[in-house]
Amino acid sequence: MAEAMNQIGAVREDLRNLAIIAHVDHGKTTLVDALFRFTGALQTHGEAVDRVMDGGDIERERGITIVAKNTSIKFEGTKIQLVDTPGHADFGGEVERVLGMVDAVLLLVDAVEGVMPQTRFVLGKALEHGLRPILVVNKIDRENQRGDAVVDEVFDLLVELGANDHQLEFPVVFCSAKAQIAGTKIGEEMKDLRPLLEAIVTHAPAPSVDVDGPMCFQAVTLGYDAFLGRLVIGRVERGRLLRGSQVVRVPQEGRPEGFRVTKLFGTQGIERVETEVGMAGDIVILAGVDSIEIGDTVCDPAHPEQLPRIAIDPPTIRVRISPNNSPFAGQDGQFLTSRQIGDRLDREVLSNVSIRLENTGSREVFQVAGRGELQIAVLVETMRREGYEFAVSRPEIIPREIDGKRCEPVEDVVVEVPETAAGSVMEKLAQRKGRMTHMETRSGRTILEFVAPSRGLFGYRSEFLTDTRGEGIMNRTVRGYEPYSGDLEDRPVGALVSSETGKTTPYALFNIQERATLFVLPGIPVYEGQVVGENRRLGDMNVNVCRPKKLTNVRAAGKDEASVVTPPRQMTIESSLEWIAEDELLEVTPKSLRLRKRTLAMNLRKRP
Repeated sequence: MAEAMNQIGAVREDLRNLAIIAHVDHGKTTLVDALFRFTGALQTHGEAVDRVMDGGDIERERGITIVAKNTSIKFEGTKIQLVDTPGHADFGGEVERVLGMVDAVLLLVDAVEGVMPQTRFVLGKALEHGLRPILVVNKIDRENQRGDAVVDEVFDLLVELGANDHQLEFPVVFCSAKAQIAGTKIGEEMKDLRPLLEAIVTHAPAPSVDVDGPMCFQAVTLGYDAFLGRLVIGRVERGRLLRGSQVVRVPQEGRPEGFRVTKLFGTQGIERVETEVGMAGDIVILAGVDSIEIGDTVCDPAHPEQLPRIAIDPPTIRVRISPNNSPFAGQDGQFLTSRQIGDRLDREVLSNVSIRLENTGSREVFQVAGRGELQIAVLVETMRREGYEFAVSRPEIIPREIDGKRCEPVEDVVVEVPETAAGSVMEKLAQRKGRMTHMETRSGRTILEFVAPSRGLFGYRSEFLTDTRGEGIMNRTVRGYEPYSGDLEDRPVGALVSSETGKTTPYALFNIQERATLFVLPGIPVYEGQVVGENRRLGDMNVNVCRPKKLTNVRAAGKDEASVVTPPRQMTIESSLEWIAEDELLEVTPKSLRLRKRTLAMNLRKRP
């Protein structure tokens, strides 16, 4: 229905709506910074920091975009509304819901890496919406750039994805977002970003909308302000949205609910700018309603109607989150109970359409489904920083039945490794049911492409980094569903489980580290049943990491050996979720991450 609205009506030549899509780390947010500086959107803020659109702490620390954000710039009388989208496929729900607000996409591709798995994912979603891409080949100033070859790769990908003739005739701009320069040909003199902005104004279609019809607006993203309450971000599909006007919210189910638009904002650079009216085609932010969900329609009370709901691909993995019941529970966290954890997860589902909360039949256990391990890890880290304390289970896939066959999610995996490590990577992925689809060598590096089941990749990243000595690069994105590929071997290593409660000692750890990999430092409190390391063989091993060195009054003839403890492996949320087995949990508190056995009342064999 929204598409039908935009096909008739006035053409707003003063406006362009675009989403910037790309594989992670190809320079989207850096390009937005450069556009801000060139158009003067940040002049009032002095010297702007890098990646100004990455507002959250987690986004800045990880260097990735997690939440889609909208902004606008002005270029020679044209307002260009930009949506900065996440590049990682785990946050694909953000991409899918914002593509309905724009009329074209700016496809950013690295001039060296070229087409990557998430390039395929985000471009496929854009083509499904009928959007034409404007190709921007970034990092063209690097010595080993291969811009012309990258353009050919994008064309081949478009053909493979079923693009129409209009989409295949895409304009191309070469640029360096970091150097803030762009041009239409490789080798020509590049001075600034004017060629890119001119390409946007020329090739991105102006929105064709009905400005005089009954007002209609769809909620695409939700935000929150301490003074204004819930903020609703979306595009005015038809008519005019006025500040102070009385409107109705049409939910998916139930009766329409009336409310008053207390505040209305547009954007300019990184600032929210208060406005009196949002015209059809404008991306605006409104305040005044607390009970609204993504996909709800806000419209004129005299003409209530419901726009089609935003379609989101279903999640592929799930974890179970429960209150922490370890012996150290309650020492760090502020929110500990199942009610508090459940309320927080309910709020997450309201603002994140790609996260789902499934019924487990228990008030103490919450089953959270998402797109991938990274999305789950970001949710866990966010809750941890907010003061929550809880336990998380090992991720598991969500199977589906297609044409009467049991199917599982599979992923495209692209790895770039030194030539000497290629054989080991191929062997390990073959053991995990991966099949190789492509192989090539560039400048002493081997690029391998695989299709592998998602469950086969659980726990592989740490092995991959070990096999490639930290020099390998691995990118993954969900490809779809394929028939179940059979059983996989369990984790090839076991766990070191503490048999005592107390503080770890250098003496005990020194004697253990020769046959295991430790996860804990000396002097750290541990409890019985906590996983303190990785056994290098199959099967768990109970160890006493709190054993002190016995002191006597007999002086040794020689010098005592110094207990030098090797630095332990630092376990992050992602690496912990990958490592734990079915009978283990990740304990998350604001200050600590611990691994433990699911059942703590264990009959651990005591040493005499």
